Amino acid sequence: MDVLLFNVTTAALLVLMFTCARTLVGPETAGRRPIPWSAVGLTAVAVAGVAIQASWHGAMAALDADPSKTGWWRGVTSVFMQNGGVSGAAWNIVTLAVIAVLAAWFWSGPLMLALFLAGALLPEHIDALLGLASDSTDPRNFAGSSGATYFLAATLAGALLLRARAPKERLLALAAPALGLALWFAQDNGHGLVAVYGFAVGALVWAVVRPLRQGRAVPA
Repeated sequence: MDVLLFNVTTAALLVLMFTCARTLVGPETAGRRPIPWSAVGLTAVAVAGVAIQASWHGAMAALDADPSKTGWWRGVTSVFMQNGGVSGAAWNIVTLAVIAVLAAWFWSGPLMLALFLAGALLPEHIDALLGLASDSTDPRNFAGSSGATYFLAATLAGALLLRARAPKERLLALAAPALGLALWFAQDNGHGLVAVYGFAVGALVWAVVRPLRQGRAVPA
């Protein structure tokens, strides 16, 4: 029951952030937007990671982010290893693909990729700065793309808070970090804490990017 509740609440957080992202991008504009090749490429890399893991018995040992092992590459390669079985891998790839598309449409492809990379590398450093145990706050458990995906999704909620015109949209955006903190305190659910980090980073990045876009007269 505890595992089921954990999975349901974790999925609910992602659905909430997806709703924020969809509100931010505008569902009515999806059909008119170009194919986000950066998101396609990122998803293809994730699929390739699963294929490598399935065909190479030593992939996890060589590429995960176990802190007891050395290797500068592990922080990135571990994101493309999956540790939740077939269903977990499928869920992670599908959710990554959806969130990456929305993020590429809003942020632009290069910035989306930078924020995804930040979601892979920043949380453990923020944990250390706050004095939190990395192994309890990192939802990847040494491998998996969910942490970076939740971080990326939360950046869109952070941008929505600053960009929203209606109070209900601001409340929707604030619900994401609020639920994230609730999951962290109630369940030690690292996805929630990573979402809070991503929300803060997204708000900060949008505060910087918005005037630059307005200066170039590029629609957001």
